[in-house]
Amino acid sequence: MGYDEPGWSTTAEPSSGVPAAGPEHTPDDRAVEEQGRDRIAVHACWELVLLVALVVVTLLLWQRDAGALRGAALRALAVDVVAYGLLALAAGLSLRTAAVNLAVGPVAVAAALHFAEQGDRGVAAAAVPALAVAALGGLAVGLAMVVFQVPGWAATLAGAAGVIVYIERRATPVLVQGEYDPRRSAWYLLAGFAAAAVLGGLFGAVRSIRRLIGRFRPVADPARRRGVAAAVIAVGGLVGSTVLATLAGILIAANGAEPVAPGTGLDWTVLAVGIAALAGTSLYGRRGGVFGTLLAVGLTVVFLAWADARGWTFSRWAVGGVALGLGLLVTRLIESAGRPATGGVAEPAPPRDGALSGGWSLPQPAPVENWPPAMPTQAVEPPAQWEGPRWESGPNRWDSTDR
Repeated sequence: MGYDEPGWSTTAEPSSGVPAAGPEHTPDDRAVEEQGRDRIAVHACWELVLLVALVVVTLLLWQRDAGALRGAALRALAVDVVAYGLLALAAGLSLRTAAVNLAVGPVAVAAALHFAEQGDRGVAAAAVPALAVAALGGLAVGLAMVVFQVPGWAATLAGAAGVIVYIERRATPVLVQGEYDPRRSAWYLLAGFAAAAVLGGLFGAVRSIRRLIGRFRPVADPARRRGVAAAVIAVGGLVGSTVLATLAGILIAANGAEPVAPGTGLDWTVLAVGIAALAGTSLYGRRGGVFGTLLAVGLTVVFLAWADARGWTFSRWAVGGVALGLGLLVTRLIESAGRPATGGVAEPAPPRDGALSGGWSLPQPAPVENWPPAMPTQAVEPPAQWEGPRWESGPNRWDSTDR
């Protein structure tokens, strides 16, 4: 049993043996959480690389097929940028909240099929129910994730399986009903997407907001709860990403000239997560750039248009796999070079005397007594008055012999 010391509170949780420190932080969390401001310069450098690549691919497309950058073809390309961008924003938002949503692809395909079937009723009549179902589904998956404290990828993969069951009820492609043409308002849609992507990146660059939205990111034990604020942010991120994926699916269906084919949609998930990671969003959560999503989406869409102009065919699995592979390297770059400039992770404090790092207390040593034991002292009776010292109580020899 340990002994109390002034200024220390060592109440231990019976389940883990770790001293309790409130619902938001534990001693292990405070020991490894990074202090200081993240380095945004690494994101700016990578976004400059993306900008150069986008300019080069655009010039290649112009040389190969200048008509793809004019008139109706350019408006269709802009709508593709918006559709792919909303899907990348959905994946990036869930990544920033450290709860990646692997259901964004199946949700987009399901929304496209729903809009293709119900588009003749009007855009609002077809889109509003789909958005409501998407929000409720994201809320249900998010609550399951935070209540059971399970990884976001596992919870959303289970949700994706449920959406795929809905998609598999259709065996043949569905021709898009209705007359809605997003190309008529392509520039408004593009401006809205660009504003959302850039403003979201700017807000995410603020230190307090960045750390708030990334609160669900584990810093010690991944199975340990990160508090109410982290749970609310993670659930909100899943709801928002599911809604954005639904909007992306509607635009994909409306902008395409071919029927919407049923499929698992997991190839769209790989592509969306790959673009988000390529844009500079960390696969661990929290960190991300400002213009990265806009540039990475533009680069992907223009590259696909250039490949189509050359007669090359690339599947979404291939493009998404390459983007995700490059995104792994980008994540390593921004996690290693984007850490706070004040020294990064703080070293954990050594355990105090009598306490192990796990919270167990060692018995304090008892004080050591004198050794060998001191002999008991004997009381000495004081000599009587007029009595000489004991060694002089006998006859004085010099008195008797020399007198």
